[in-house]
Amino acid sequence: MRFYLLFFVFCFCICTSFAQQLIMAKDPGSAGFSSERLDRIDKAMNDWVKQGYTNGCVGMIVYKGKIVYHKAAGYNDIENKTPLSKDAIFRIASQTKAITSVAAMILFEEGKFLLDDAVGKYIPSFQNQVVIDKFNPADSTYTTVPAKRNVTIRDLLTHTSGIGYASIGTKEATAIYAKNKITVGLNVNGESLLQAMTRLGTLPLMFQPGEKWMYGLNTDLLGALVEVWSGMSLEAFFTSRIFQPLGMNDTYFNIPPEKASRLVNLYSVDSLGHLVHKPDSTLVSDLNYPLRKNTYFSGGASLSSTLKDYAIFLQMLLNGGAYNGQRILSANSVRLMTSNQIGKIDFGTEKFGLGFALVTDQSAGEYPTNVGTFAWGGAFATSYWADPKENMIILFYKQILPDPHGELSKKFLVMAYAALNE
Repeated sequence: MRFYLLFFVFCFCICTSFAQQLIMAKDPGSAGFSSERLDRIDKAMNDWVKQGYTNGCVGMIVYKGKIVYHKAAGYNDIENKTPLSKDAIFRIASQTKAITSVAAMILFEEGKFLLDDAVGKYIPSFQNQVVIDKFNPADSTYTTVPAKRNVTIRDLLTHTSGIGYASIGTKEATAIYAKNKITVGLNVNGESLLQAMTRLGTLPLMFQPGEKWMYGLNTDLLGALVEVWSGMSLEAFFTSRIFQPLGMNDTYFNIPPEKASRLVNLYSVDSLGHLVHKPDSTLVSDLNYPLRKNTYFSGGASLSSTLKDYAIFLQMLLNGGAYNGQRILSANSVRLMTSNQIGKIDFGTEKFGLGFALVTDQSAGEYPTNVGTFAWGGAFATSYWADPKENMIILFYKQILPDPHGELSKKFLVMAYAALNE
């Protein structure tokens, strides 16, 4: 009897471990999806290409650990009609933030810090901070008042610190950061992340810590803290503690030469609405920054990845922090990350956890996503949603900046839920 019990436990553990891996569904019907409704997505994606809304796009739907949809439409190179591959590597920009947030939570679990610790405890330039009071746009000068309290790690994870964004932030943040050579973190030469973030600590906050939500360089600063706490570069920490254990073999700050050809072309839209292959200098002057040997590892913006790799990362979170027999986080840390962390601070109809937006009772009425779904995206037109109730992941990637048809990701989202039969 004891032998059979032990054998059952062994088999259960093995099956559980394998069940955590993403596998291709044999057919959509057996996985709970309508083949006919998934065909609608094929047609829609190809129509978007024909209408000139995008040069190409890739979509993925994962349901209960099974990949029920993973297809590409259109071209990586419009001029040469080179097809876009579903395994192409995309610049995921701000989707880097969730990975940096998980990295920080790994170290939180190891007792390296507490969420309400002051940032200045670990990077001294963030002690005795000030908040901007009056700003003169003519010459970017300003006056300040003392911060009412310290900026905390929780503030960084929730974007409630008062730190703004370079280039794409408010006029005050854009001007002050430009004057002090603070960037969005792409294509940076000649200094490290920690050097830049130390300089950021000498600059004023845009508002009093904890008083409101504003997108900013919070996760870049969090990445610098990961380096301080771990004694490793962010690249080395990601690789050893997240990518290798999970089998995320196509996610990089620096894409290796043998995979360079898989980097997706980045398109822009000209004044006539035509797709053109040239950079938008607002964020980056060098389209091929992922192919350079970067030593500045922006925790908020500079990873490149595939849809499948990112789906693995999201499935780990849906699994309560474990995947393929590897535990990255405890289930309670995932619960913290996916809980409302901003209270009554205004964030539209949604709320914010530790690293991403959360669907609420109010916002669940806008799209088919269930309460508790966590989501975000990247500036180069990539998006993701992870729905714990359905155990479903939806990803939709393009590479366009600016993107006049950002609504396509939401259309893909709607059609993905519409194809679910269960």
